[in-house]
Amino acid sequence: MFSVRSSDRDSRYWRFIFWPLLALFVVSASGCGINNIPTMDEQVKAAWAQVENQYQRRADLIPNLVKTVKAYADQERETLQAVTEARAKVSSMQVDENIINDPAKLQQFEQAQQQLSGALSRLMVVVERYPDLKSNQNFLALQSQLEGTENRISVARRDYISAVQGYNTEIRTFPGLIWHKILYSDMPLRPTFEATKENAEEAPEVDFQ
Repeated sequence: MFSVRSSDRDSRYWRFIFWPLLALFVVSASGCGINNIPTMDEQVKAAWAQVENQYQRRADLIPNLVKTVKAYADQERETLQAVTEARAKVSSMQVDENIINDPAKLQQFEQAQQQLSGALSRLMVVVERYPDLKSNQNFLALQSQLEGTENRISVARRDYISAVQGYNTEIRTFPGLIWHKILYSDMPLRPTFEATKENAEEAPEVDFQ
């Protein structure tokens, strides 16, 4: 008759105990918010992607807008050039998801977008001088698209600010700060948008009626 060695019994015993304990730990940790930080991090990235998408949508509208205005108001070269140059500056910036980890780069990006918003606002004032332009069907279509885009930009910015606030709060409060120190210390606090001019949170006025 074979006898079971003590070491074998101990090994089987610890395997019997270890796996249930591990499963219990995983379930308990999940309930304690161990996954909150990476989940919120992905939400921040997704919200930022929407901000970029809407700013890009606006940038894509500008060439046709400038072309249409120029056909009726070519003498407004300075205003048209300001819009074109502001768009070029925005388009020349190297932007990827890492920008949301760099407050200085995010601020530069936001300042460039605000300059473009200002140039568009001045262009809108110019349009008031040209009734024929205001009634042009192509221009009316661009007006509608621009209005919608400005609204989507505002919503995307709001959602990004909310996502960053949730993420930053999580890693600075219990129990998130514990998980952050143990598992996610490489994830920094994220910068958010700051108003760079008075009423910067408001979309440029594009009502030509």
